[in-house]
Amino acid sequence: MKNIVILGSSGSIGLQTIDVVKRYPELFNVVGLAVNKSIDALEQQIKELRPKAVVVVDAEKAQELSRRIAGTSNIPELLTSIEGLEQLAAHPEADLVLNALVGSVGLRPTLAALRAGKTLALANKESMVAGGAIVAKVREETGAEILPVDSEHNAIFQCMVGERKREIKRLIVTASGGPFRGRTFSELESVTVEEALKHPRWTMGPKITIDSATLMNKGLEVIEAHWLFDLPYEQIDVIVHPQSIIHSMVEFEDGSIKAHLGQTDMRIPIQYTLSYPDRLPAPLPSLDFVEVGKLTFEKPDMRNFPCLAYAYEAIRLGKTYPAVLNATNEQAVAAFLSKKIRFTDIPNIIKQVIERHEPGDETDLGIVLETEHRAREYADRLITSLIL
Repeated sequence: MKNIVILGSSGSIGLQTIDVVKRYPELFNVVGLAVNKSIDALEQQIKELRPKAVVVVDAEKAQELSRRIAGTSNIPELLTSIEGLEQLAAHPEADLVLNALVGSVGLRPTLAALRAGKTLALANKESMVAGGAIVAKVREETGAEILPVDSEHNAIFQCMVGERKREIKRLIVTASGGPFRGRTFSELESVTVEEALKHPRWTMGPKITIDSATLMNKGLEVIEAHWLFDLPYEQIDVIVHPQSIIHSMVEFEDGSIKAHLGQTDMRIPIQYTLSYPDRLPAPLPSLDFVEVGKLTFEKPDMRNFPCLAYAYEAIRLGKTYPAVLNATNEQAVAAFLSKKIRFTDIPNIIKQVIERHEPGDETDLGIVLETEHRAREYADRLITSLIL
């Protein structure tokens, strides 16, 4: 029996993780759950899964949940705030902590889990983007294991099992191209939030879906891959693969290429991460290659979708540039989802914040958090100027 903590249990990854857990109750037991404000979902999860502890980051929502569950049986310990997330990530009974939080709020719980020696199932790429150097240092110090959950990094991880790192020539991260593949920058100026949220292949949360539409998601994944697999960014390529059947590839120095293929369903990498190193029966039918018909590839369009280019530039510059990139993107995407700015304002805001950034020490958590704070403030000022 593997005891699991799920951070972000009301989101897309969290819900699909719970679906996998419920399929194998003899193998997995949930000891902790965490949400930001979604107490309706959490209340139901408490009834079904009976965790030992839960976190509601929002203090008012935490109080409301406390009133709701008062007098019921099997009341879990109720924590709140970012400190509560850190405490839950280091829960003494947890064997594996799945971090499916959205945004760089996931950084401190990621570090807490690793410092406690937990196996970290990582679906929060932003924590690696903002604090990759810090995460890498803590992982090395504790020997804690990170298992990537994102389909692309999980695919690379599976391709690398049994291989020698020194023989890897490059990683090839695949991208669907998003809902606006083929459009020009001027055509993107008028796209709506509703259009941007209609991903052609994957069902995901709103933030990551917008990141996919701007190609920023691929940029964040390149930075995450750099830290996860300890390879220079020059050895990490992005290629557009609209069918999303190949989830990523690894090329070796002898010219051989391993590709991970499968259905576009996040339950597959989630289940592999939970059961690793074992494999369990698939939660969906086998891939039908005849039905797929063909697999096509093309270069990413970084002229009309410059967010990917900005991500490569941020990791090239190093230091705290990736943290600024990530924080600014979070603010801009939130503003677009709130219909305050246009789709094309997202890369423009990111470019302006990056250009004025004065880099700091990326291995100092305090500096990284302060850098993010300043970047968010400046991004918000730019957003306000666009609204006015």
